[in-house]
Amino acid sequence: MTQIFVAATKRDDYIRVAQLVEVQAAGSLLVHKEKHTIALFYSNNTVYAIDNRCPHMGFPLQGSTCKDGIVTCPWHYARFDLASGGTFDSWADDVPCFPVEIRDGEVWVNLAPPVNPHAHHRQRLQDGLEQNISLIIAKSTIALLDIGVNPAEPFLTGLEFGTRYHKAGWSTGLTIHTCMVNLLPYLDAEDKPRALFHGLSAVANDSADAPPQFVVHPLPNSKVDFVTLKSWFRQFIQVRDTEAAQRCLVSAIRSGANSQQIADMLFCAATDHRYLDFGHTLDFINKALEALDAVDWQASESILASLVSGLANAVRMEESNSWRYPVDLVAILESAFEQLFTVLSVGKSRQGTWSKPDELVPILLGEDPQAIADSLLNALLAGCTEEQLASVVTYTTALRVARFHTNNDFGDWNSAHHPFTFANAVHRGLRRVPTVELLRGVFDAAMSVYLNRFLNVPPTRLPEPKDTVENPEELLQQLPDLLNRQQQVNQTGQLVANYLYSGGRAEKLMAMLGKLMLRENRDFHVIQEIEAAFGQYSLFRETPAGIHILVAASRYLAAHSPTMRSQGQTYQIAERLHKGDRLFEES
Repeated sequence: MTQIFVAATKRDDYIRVAQLVEVQAAGSLLVHKEKHTIALFYSNNTVYAIDNRCPHMGFPLQGSTCKDGIVTCPWHYARFDLASGGTFDSWADDVPCFPVEIRDGEVWVNLAPPVNPHAHHRQRLQDGLEQNISLIIAKSTIALLDIGVNPAEPFLTGLEFGTRYHKAGWSTGLTIHTCMVNLLPYLDAEDKPRALFHGLSAVANDSADAPPQFVVHPLPNSKVDFVTLKSWFRQFIQVRDTEAAQRCLVSAIRSGANSQQIADMLFCAATDHRYLDFGHTLDFINKALEALDAVDWQASESILASLVSGLANAVRMEESNSWRYPVDLVAILESAFEQLFTVLSVGKSRQGTWSKPDELVPILLGEDPQAIADSLLNALLAGCTEEQLASVVTYTTALRVARFHTNNDFGDWNSAHHPFTFANAVHRGLRRVPTVELLRGVFDAAMSVYLNRFLNVPPTRLPEPKDTVENPEELLQQLPDLLNRQQQVNQTGQLVANYLYSGGRAEKLMAMLGKLMLRENRDFHVIQEIEAAFGQYSLFRETPAGIHILVAASRYLAAHSPTMRSQGQTYQIAERLHKGDRLFEES
């Protein structure tokens, strides 16, 4: 751990704080100067000055045990070197110390601020990630953003750490981390550091005790073209050869393949198989690409290489009973895929004229998988674009959540949730690279909607615009209390709909939902759901479909609230310490 608290020592910066004899007599003395609370210690014929608050949780240090130049906080027994302020316990952080001079029997202390707080907090964030200490992560995140650091900086720190130290490649922690950065534009200013804290602590938790991973080198002096590397990559993923596939990917990056080509390479291999790992694999790919967008594609080799293991070893739904029996959904899909090139070729000349999404939705929610596949093909034939088709299917997956009946088993919430986040990832991917290979994911999402039809038997009714109010903001203020109680799923969905139908601002609603999500202990699927819903709403806006999507997200959040809020307590302590609150000196 690096000691950053190096203060300026110009003579003019010193102020008188006490008489030397007072400090000698007391052993330790508390003084208040210029908004500082300073603990003076007399040890080994030397006077030391340190901040009175233990940097761990703010307990007063004045009066603490001092021996051999080390002061020990009595609260959690954190130990500090009096001369430098450095801690011997990494979870505690260094305590600010101040240079001391003795002049004519008087104690003078230099209260100049640390020279490089940016470097200190950046190092402490790294320490927090390495030691998996949430409080340190929270304190450093708050401090970095408070001094004006771009959120992309700590985000990149988390990305690089999480892809170097991981057990199984890109997983939930890094996905949460990216979701949180995507959510920043929707959140209130006070919640932005809290969101980054959630993401960074998720990365640290995923990476705890994991050895470093080393990315393979690219092919030496390779002149292999991208088309060949992509073909090899698909072959190696097919046979689950992680190392060979990773080398193809790194070689493509090193040879200068652009971001669209790399996205195509990954998405193509993912959609060579059906609905990998219940949609998580493709969602992880999409999140990694979005993460790279946020940091201008820095560290792309290590970040993208972390995806390969999950891609190669994912569960493939063509190997599962549910996709093969009693109806062979895979055979239906393969037949549809054979027609895609022809259908797209014919439909291209008609693009811009298709306007029948409302007719497609009931078929997608129906009970005939062949009719579902045919309806998708017919829409493309009629001029529906790949992105439009993905949008309709994504909305349909959200309806499964919005109409999820609470008589279902609680675990089935995730059965409704997974198609939504998968379809959302396919939709976002097609906006990046509208390829025929990735289009297969739209058909996979549609079949997952078919398989989940039992979750809407009977369907919960969608809230209607009939209970509007004159002051929708009053409704919004009721939401926190509503989510303090269990089993408020339908009531929450109704409140959200009433708020929006009454003219309430969606931006305020999303900020509130984000705040209520962040006060709970992190839950991977809840964070996925909220992030995907906000992104989809930004495309649908004030349409009935947009309202239904936010209703779905709020119902899902309500189903998983309230929980333990230990993370919120950790963050609150860090926030109060940063503000200078005297947590243990209040009456």
